[in-house]
Order: sequence, then structure tokens, then C-alpha cells
Amino acid sequence: MIQTAQDMKTYKKQLQESLGNSFLRTSLDNFGSSYKASRAKAFENLDFEDMRNGIAESKDAALPRLEELLEQFTGNAEKAGVKVHFAKDAEEANTIISDIAKKGGVKNIVKAKSMTAEETFLNAHLEKDGFKVTETDLGEWIIQLRNEGPSHMVMPAIHLSRGEVAELFTTVTGKKHDPDDINGMVKTARRELRQAFLEADMGISGANFAIAESGTIGIVTNEGNGRLTTTLPRIHVALAGIDKLVPDIKTAFRILKVLPRNATGQAITSYVTWITGAVECGASPTGTKERHIVFLDNGRLTLAQDPVLCESLRCIRCGACANVCPIYRLVGGHKHGHVYIGAIGLILTCFYHGVENDRAIIRNCLNCQACKEVCPSGIDLPHLIKKVYRRVLDADGSKPVKNMLLSTMLRNRKLFHFFLRRAYLAQLPLSGGGPFIRHLPLLLGKEHGFRSLPAIAKTPFRDQWNTLQKQVSSPKYRIAFFGGCVLDFVYPEQGKAFLSLVQEQGVQVEFPMKQTCCGLPAMMSAEEETAKEVAIQNLEAMDAGKYDYIVTLCASCGSHLKENYPKMFNGEPELESKVREFASKVIDFSSFMVNVLEISAENLGSGKKKVAYHAPCHLCRGLKVTEEPRKLLTDAGLEYAPAEDEDACCGFGGSYSVDFPEISSEILKRKLDNVEKTGAEVLVTDCPGCVMQLRGGMDRRERCIEVRHIAEVL
Repeated sequence: MIQTAQDMKTYKKQLQESLGNSFLRTSLDNFGSSYKASRAKAFENLDFEDMRNGIAESKDAALPRLEELLEQFTGNAEKAGVKVHFAKDAEEANTIISDIAKKGGVKNIVKAKSMTAEETFLNAHLEKDGFKVTETDLGEWIIQLRNEGPSHMVMPAIHLSRGEVAELFTTVTGKKHDPDDINGMVKTARRELRQAFLEADMGISGANFAIAESGTIGIVTNEGNGRLTTTLPRIHVALAGIDKLVPDIKTAFRILKVLPRNATGQAITSYVTWITGAVECGASPTGTKERHIVFLDNGRLTLAQDPVLCESLRCIRCGACANVCPIYRLVGGHKHGHVYIGAIGLILTCFYHGVENDRAIIRNCLNCQACKEVCPSGIDLPHLIKKVYRRVLDADGSKPVKNMLLSTMLRNRKLFHFFLRRAYLAQLPLSGGGPFIRHLPLLLGKEHGFRSLPAIAKTPFRDQWNTLQKQVSSPKYRIAFFGGCVLDFVYPEQGKAFLSLVQEQGVQVEFPMKQTCCGLPAMMSAEEETAKEVAIQNLEAMDAGKYDYIVTLCASCGSHLKENYPKMFNGEPELESKVREFASKVIDFSSFMVNVLEISAENLGSGKKKVAYHAPCHLCRGLKVTEEPRKLLTDAGLEYAPAEDEDACCGFGGSYSVDFPEISSEILKRKLDNVEKTGAEVLVTDCPGCVMQLRGGMDRRERCIEVRHIAEVL
């Protein structure tokens, strides 16, 4: 059985090795760019939101009925001559398949691609029992020869160069292979695999669908090996997770319409195969193919009953969550998942392969929400990752020191703010009274030197409020201003810029003094109890009923207040309605300016500078705000210069950049490289956290490109 790193020290070493693999990074970069374009084209003129809502509804309706659907499928399949088996765990599934092979006098087995077989480590079990097993998907065959697991659910060998494959084929065949002769290597694979097909007594496949109403399985492939595996040998065994059961063909078609588009950007794959019942087979002594279907539980039925984590069983195995993940793009699947790759792999590993294999990898999530945005089943992957992280912490019975300090500080607002105020004095020897801490504190190693840290402001925004507040006669709107920690204690000038803009427009602004951190750092650290306590403090500080809007200049705060607060208090009637009202009033700066105040070019100064824009993850994906900031920039007369991947993460992720500086720095480097290519004088963004990351990175580069919050620029 393949294992992941069991501790952070080992995991960090593995990450460094992957970051040093230039081919891997180039390959994943090229794929990431081409995938984005091909996927967009595949969904052109289609309503993706409607399609994924349909899949989510279908999956959610089926999950509570899995045992009922299994019974229905079994009845219909067995009427058609198929033997149906149920395995409670991986070991039982492997034993069932091995026993079928022994009983059938099998020597040679061919396999089509199956993630469920990877999950159970079926090959190792069968080979131990004396069977010769050959993977027939080209990528799977290559990694089988290398004794590796897949690095992607759809493209298992994407981490390998053609030079590595040529070297492998030379070793396997004893004949020299030219890495530039792709056709020659494909012919070698065909020749080797064709013989395996002809000699096989048993074929093993997975199943993308198991249709209860007819006992039919559906298999989606891009190579002809799937059909050869299921038709040539006299025995066919399909191994499928019980979550692949769907009630009818209509549900399967709904998924099929999305699956290839989201996986590879194809309208449909090369082969979609439907198999119902046993058929004639000349190779069988009975004249009829022997067909078996093994359904695997392995924790799925228990997972289906979890009111939150059951969402993970909606997964249709498209692999898109890895395709768009900035971390996967840097380190690949062998370091960002376990069997199942990407965001869904961080979740499923805990249930299918144990806490020990999830202990390190579960922490490697930026919460950039790219996976959530692209998921065709509407799974809130970042939210579930934090839920699983908490399970891992509970199972281990210990918490990182960071978690304990964070909980202590955030639960006590006065202590938290006292600490931030005193931090100004403590930093003076490191900052010299300037805007940056360029000499790292001793508690941070040299790997954190990729950016300059911001200095804490001498006077927080809240301490300036009495001199800044202004009474507006007959205001058009009465709003509460949610500052957030970074604006309040690091960049108060952003709040002052906001006030100068909106007070001129007849807006009465209030800054409730008892507001505190939004609680997102606690949620990111899986400290949900702390996050809830902090949320209650903010709910009590701001009576939403008194205000038309609750405006924030921090995209991360806004997304957390609007999205996560309702989730945290779901099912708590005494707070649920209050939280819903609060969340409904939350709005980001750009949306408030454009959609509420309807600010036009006449209301804004006339800028002359060339500006690039960074779209914060929690703005463009969390709050789904994309056009408003760009409209403000152009209305202000600024020369907006679009940058490549300007909606990609900057690598900050709050404490993520502290926990994984080696990854954060590489993501930031790519972002700043793209900005510099635009020739912009100013880089604009909507989130103080992003300002911190981007400005610190620019300072380390000693570039003259300013980094400003959009409120300051306007």
C-alpha cells in the first residue's frame, strides 16, 4: 500500500523535491493553461450553473437511497445473468475478485482504468495471489511499470516526460526508444498490450454509472482498451463504489453531459459504453460471458449519513479540482492527494485510507475556492476540507500551538486588540518606524524572506474613528463599516479612503467598536467553536436591522461573513434568522460603489496612471464579483492593463503563507511576473490581505510598482 507523508517535516521535504522538478511544473503549467481555454469552449452557450445544480440535486436525492438502489440494481442485473456482490471494505472487495478469478481458472487479467481499484490497491492483492495483471489504459500501464500510483484521476502519468517514458520502454522491451518518436512509443504500447488482451482470461473495469432501473453499467473512456477489456476475456468484473448508483438513465445522461467537458474540455469522450447483462462469448466453456459487478462500501454508507460531509459523495471523478488548483499546479498529484488527487482527495483520504495518510496533506489548502467554482457537482470543497482537518486533529488528540494561541486571542477581543497595539512597539527595532519589517523576526526562517512583512500601524483605524466620523444630514443610506483586522491595525489609510469616498455621496457610516476579527483565520485552522464565538461577537456588535448595508473592504472578510456565517449556525433556530439577516446585508466595496451608489465617471477623479488588477479569490469566486472593480478603474480614467491569470490566487491564504512559505512564494512569483509584463505603474486589488502579500513581494523585488487598495486609488 502506498502511503503519504505521516508528518509535516517529511511532507515539507517532499514538497521541496517536487518544487525542484522543472519538467513537472512546466507540464502542469501548460496543461493548466490549455485546460482553462478548452473547458471554457466546451461549456460555451451552456448554462453550467443549471447543469451542476441538476447533478447536485440528483446525487443528493440518491444518497439516502443507496441501499434501496443497490437492491433494485441487483434484482435487474441478476435477471439479466449478472452476479452482483457487495463488499464492506477494500479487503473484502479484493478477496471477492480474487476468488472469482480462482474459481474461473484465471491466469492472466487485463484491467481498464478504475479509480476504485486504485482505492483498494487491487493489483497488489491479485499479484500476491499469483495472477498476472496488466493495466491497459496507456497512462495506467506506464505508472504500473514504474510501480507508482496515479498523479491525476484522469491523466495518471501527466507527471512524466517523454524522455522518462522512452527510458522505461527501453528497459521493458530491451530495444532503444527515441523520446522524440511519440508514434514509435505508442506502437510499442499497442504491441505489448495487444498480446495481453489476447491472453487474458478476465477483464476488470470500473463503472462511471450503475443504473438501478435496468441493471446497466456505463463506462466513459478515451481509449479503446475499455471495450476490449469488457468484451474479449470470458470473465468480466466491474468494481464500483456504491455511490455510482443512479436511479435511471436520465440521471446518468445529466452527468455524462458535464463529465467530459469538465474533465478534459471535450464535448464527449471517444467511447461511452453501456453494458446490460451477460452475452454470448465463444471463449467461455458455457458459451456465455461470465459477468460480475462488485459494489464497494468502504465507508461510503456512513459518509452518506453525515449531514455535511455527504456532499463529497456527489463527486463524479472529473479531476477538475486538481486542474485548477494552484498548489497541484506546483507540486503535482503525488504530493497533493492520496490515490484520489486534488481537493476531493484531501477529503476522501481520511475516510478511505485513514487519518494517518491525511494528517499532512489535509493542511495544504489555500482556500482559494478555485476547486469549488469548477466542481460540476457543486461540492463546497474548501469547507469540507476544513471539516475533515478538524476530524484529523480530533483523531490525533492534539492541536498545533498556533491553533491554541489563535483560539485564546480571538475569543477575547480586548486581549487580541491589546496584543496588536503592543505589537507596534515590539516591531520598532525591526521596522525602524517604516512601513515594512525587512529583517525577519527570529521565529521565522529564511524561507519566509520572499516578501517584506508590513509594520503594524501606530494608530489603528478604530482609534482614529472619533476624529473621522461625520454626521450626514438626511443620509441616503445608513451603513455599518466592517473593517477587518488587517485594515484596522495595519492599513487604516484604506478605511480613511473609503470614508472620503462615501461620505461625499450622502452615506452615514458607523463603525461599531465591539466588532472584531471576522473569524476566518479560526475557520481555516479548523477551530470552528472559536469561529462561532467570534461570529456571535460581531452579530452582537452590529445589529443588522439598524443598517441598510454592512460594507467591508476585505474580500476575505466579506466572503466569510456572507457564506460561512449561515453555514455555521444552520439548524440553530435562536440565531439562524439573525445570521441570515446579517449575511444578507454584507456587501463588498466595489459592489456598493457601483450597484448601490451608482458611482459614475463624473463622481471620480481623473486618473492617468496605468494599472494592473489582482482579483482576490474571495471576491471573484467567493462573492462572485468580477466586473465592478474593473468598471471603477476605467470610470476613474485609469489605463487598465489586463494581466495573465489576474484571477489566480496571490498565494497569501492568511496563515497558509506562514505554514507553507515554499509554495506561497512560488505562487506569488508567478503573479508578480505577470503583473510586471503589463508595464503597469500600480497594482490594484480589493483585499488588505492581498495588499500585504503583493506589496511585500514587490518590496523584496525592489520594484517601483505601487500596490494599492482600490479605495485608495479611487
